Parts: sequence; structure tokens; C-alpha cells
Amino acid sequence: MATVQDIYQRDLAIQSLPLLVAGESQRTLAWRDGQPISAAQFVTHVEQVAAQLPVATAAVNLCEDRYAFLVAFCAIAMRGQTNLLPSSRAPQAVDEVMATHPGSYALGDQPLDPAPGGYRQLPVLEMVAAPRPPALEWPLIPAEQVVAIGYTSGSTGTPKANPKTWRNYHASTAGNLRMLRAAVGERFNVVATVPPQHTYGIEMSVLLPLLGEVTVHAERPFFPADVAAVLADMPAPRVLVTTPVHLRALVESGVTLPPLAAMLSATAPLSLELAHAAEQRFAAPLLEVFGSTETCAFASRRLAVDADWQLYDNVYLHPQPDGTQVEAPQLDAPMTLADIVSLHDGGRRFRLCGRHADMLEIAGKRASLGDLTRRLLAIPGVEDGVVFQLDEADAIGVRRIAALAVAPALDEHTILDALRRAIDPVFLPRPLRLVDSLPRNETGKLPRAALLALLAHHG
Repeated sequence: MATVQDIYQRDLAIQSLPLLVAGESQRTLAWRDGQPISAAQFVTHVEQVAAQLPVATAAVNLCEDRYAFLVAFCAIAMRGQTNLLPSSRAPQAVDEVMATHPGSYALGDQPLDPAPGGYRQLPVLEMVAAPRPPALEWPLIPAEQVVAIGYTSGSTGTPKANPKTWRNYHASTAGNLRMLRAAVGERFNVVATVPPQHTYGIEMSVLLPLLGEVTVHAERPFFPADVAAVLADMPAPRVLVTTPVHLRALVESGVTLPPLAAMLSATAPLSLELAHAAEQRFAAPLLEVFGSTETCAFASRRLAVDADWQLYDNVYLHPQPDGTQVEAPQLDAPMTLADIVSLHDGGRRFRLCGRHADMLEIAGKRASLGDLTRRLLAIPGVEDGVVFQLDEADAIGVRRIAALAVAPALDEHTILDALRRAIDPVFLPRPLRLVDSLPRNETGKLPRAALLALLAHHG
């Protein structure tokens, strides 16, 4: 059997890889404003935009409309440039990324005020020439071209840059396609509530329509009624790409969704209770993918059926003292994540035991921040919450544990009393503060700086 490195060496011999892979030129690649857009029309749009881009090495892709992002993403790549994908579209985050790439510009589909330096707005994509003849071959991108640099969310500290080549993305998408095709078939239609700038959003709503026979909706619906309306705008089979935060809102809203072939979740831990509730409410399997900005997705599971994660083909895990080393076709070299796992079934399946950075040891006792957060969320009346560790140590050298909770009908003493019955007292969060909402970003993650600022505000 070929090893990961064998596959990598084989792929290195490939000089260029196609921009689009699957299907005929007239297949529907995207759905926008109630109209299908063919692969041929899409390439026409890409070539039109690419011809108007300035000479540069990189561009921040700020497009909000998912189809506009797709066009800009590919146009930037076709010009030999890199898509810069900040952890947030907030002006400060954009400015920080552009400062690390002198001469870069920003590209978007909306008028911005204030706008980043060198900001360019996409032309109106409907006003284009007729589609290219279907006999023409799809454009090629150099396999080793860095087409994107994604930045981590900052949930564990400062956002970090993670470059991805076109070969990396081809390899990671092959694993995602195999996983989804096994669940829903060869062709399906995607509606995503996550932004296209996030790694999960790129994998499941940008790369899938480029490299598989998949159609994606241009909208990014937020409210439950909007999700239902956008899903109804697409033909079956439908796959909803979402997060635990959005999923909980859908379940609790009572909204009726059109028939789904599957739901897909990532970016945050999914509780077993929510998995069962979502599958029962929407009569579709809820699949979860495991990965990171550094690695892309490399495993999946259906939590309502099995808590173990199933590795994608040709992915291997090697437990380390400080985490887990990952070998995968999309990685140029093995990479170590902070996740602690236990392997099963000859190493093809694993159980997540926590993150190295989340493991706590106080007075000789151990716990994990993930488990403490889960117990906080299990308290009736707690609508949202998080437990985290502060940076500073107290007088005896112990870093205190803090918590923020959204619980309109409870007070802090009631929550602490409930936690006292569920966890060892040494891990009780002090301070625990009630807040109106948690500072979640577009994918539901909680940047550490935002948590610390909110705690200080409520101090």
C-alpha cells in the first residue's frame, strides 16, 4: 500500500492542476438570485475579473456573496497571486494581514467605508460576455502555487498564518468528497451558513463545487427562516453546511426545513444531545468533520451513531506527549496538533481526549477545559457558556479558571452551586460572570482576546 509520502512524491511530479475538475461545462456550479450558473459561465466571470486585477503577490478576499468569493478566489489564483484570508473581516484584522504582505491589495463585492488600502470592488458579474465555448479546456493552476493563506481564529492566542498550495487543496478535497459521496451520493447541492473565508467554509462551499460535481448557493443565511428559504431555493439532494451554534438555533426555532440529504457540522464541539435533536428534528444524518486551519479536514463521524472518528484514506495519526502528529495527503510534511487522542481499530479510528492546552492540573487533580465547559452548558437555564484559564498566576503560582455564561433566568451563585455538584471544587471557575452574549465570531468560535476583554468589562 502506498504511504502518504509516496503519494506526495507522486503528486510532486504533477506541474499543474485544473481549476475545475468534475462534470460538463454546462453543469450548474452555483445558484444565485434564483438562477443557475454553469461552470462555463463561471470561468468567463473568473477570466474577466482576473484581467482587471493589479500586479501584486497577494490580495485579501473580502467578498461576502459566496459566488463572488468563488470568482475572486479563482481570479486571484489565475493571476499567480495568493488569497489572504484573515481570521475576521474586521478592519483591524485586515490591516494586520496586509501589513505582513507589503504591496497586497483588498478585493470585495461591496462598497466599504472605511476601505482597506488599495481596495478594489468586483465588477457586476451579471454584466459579462457570453459563456466560453464548452470545447475549451479548463484553466490550469501550478500545483505548488500558494493559492491561499488562512489564519487561525485566535481562540488559543494570536492568529497564525497557514499557506495552502493548489495541490494541498486538491488532496484535501478528495477526502471530503469521498466522505460525502458515501453519505449522499455523487451529486448534491450545498447551502452553507459559514463564511467562505474560513477554512471549513472554503473546503465545503468553495472547493467542493470546483473539484466535485457539487452546486453551491451564493447566499450565507443566518436566521432560521432565511436558512429554510435558501434551502428551498435549491433542488434536492441538499446538504446543509453549518456549525453547532447555528444548528442549535435551528433546532430551538421550530423552523421547518426542506428535505435534507445530510447536515455537516464543524468549528466547535458538538454535543450528543444536539446531534440527536437535530437528526430527529430534520430527519437527516448529522455528519461532523475533524480538522484545523493547519491540516484541513481529515476525519469524520456521525455522533448520533458512533463517538469515534473515522480517518480519511491515507491519513495516519501518531500520538505524541504534547498532542498528535498527523500525516495526510494534503500535508507537505507531518504536522503536530495539540489534540490528545486514543487510537482504535488498528489506528483507523480515534477518540478525542482533549487538547494539550486545555488540560488542567491543580493540586494533583486533572480536568479539561472542554469537559468543564460541557458541564456548564448542561446546567438547565444556561443558554451558552465557556470555561477558560487566565494568563496570570495567583500568589501560589496557580492560573485561575474563569467562566462566562449566558443564563437570563439564573444568578451566578445558582450556577456555581450546580457546578459544585458536577465537578471537583478545585476547578470551580472564579470568577464566573453572567453576560448577555458571548463574543463568537462568524463560525461560532471564541477568540481568546475577546473573552478576556469581556471578562474585564464585567469585572
